[in-house]
Amino acid sequence: MTGSTAGETITTEIGGSHMTTGNLHSWGGRAFIGAMSIAVLTACSSGNPPSPASETPSPTPPISSSSTPSTSLSPDEQARQNALMTYRGMWDDFAEAGTTSDWQSPKLGQHATGLALTNLSRGLYADYYNGLVTKGRPVLNPAVSSVEPADDPKKIVVSDCGDSTNWLKYRADNGQLSDNEPGGRQAINAIVEKQSDGSWKVSDFGVHDVGTC
Repeated sequence: MTGSTAGETITTEIGGSHMTTGNLHSWGGRAFIGAMSIAVLTACSSGNPPSPASETPSPTPPISSSSTPSTSLSPDEQARQNALMTYRGMWDDFAEAGTTSDWQSPKLGQHATGLALTNLSRGLYADYYNGLVTKGRPVLNPAVSSVEPADDPKKIVVSDCGDSTNWLKYRADNGQLSDNEPGGRQAINAIVEKQSDGSWKVSDFGVHDVGTC
């Protein structure tokens, strides 16, 4: 990934494929970008992303992705459940850190790693540098798009239509709403992978523009 500042065009190379993502997307009124391969984005976009079940955001409780699997679930079902819990946990950690723009929060690494963790930290640092904090919570309604391999899942792609209408940036000094564009429904794709210790973490994600779902 090439170096960047807010507003620049980002070009990413993953698996030999080049992808130009344009200006940094906004999720929760925050500027950052996730690098996703064209193949993954195409697979996740094959159908319309699910719409949020509710317009009223509700905080997601902290989630542990390393909980003991239930014996009543198959390996595939347990992996899907873990991936969705991990995805929700990542955004919950991010939203909590955003209330003070704590870009060094150790909680960010609970459910994210690699590029995903880097991009979360970058977004929070940008807000910290610009004197912004985030209030509210996003509304999430994720679903599993693909599982690899099917018999013993190690990588799962999650698709979502996140709603950041009530998750916006404010000036830290006076509490006034930032003049950035308002939130709204945005298509999100994420890769969740099983780690060597058996836990699941989001390794990469991409957030599309407002109005894409």
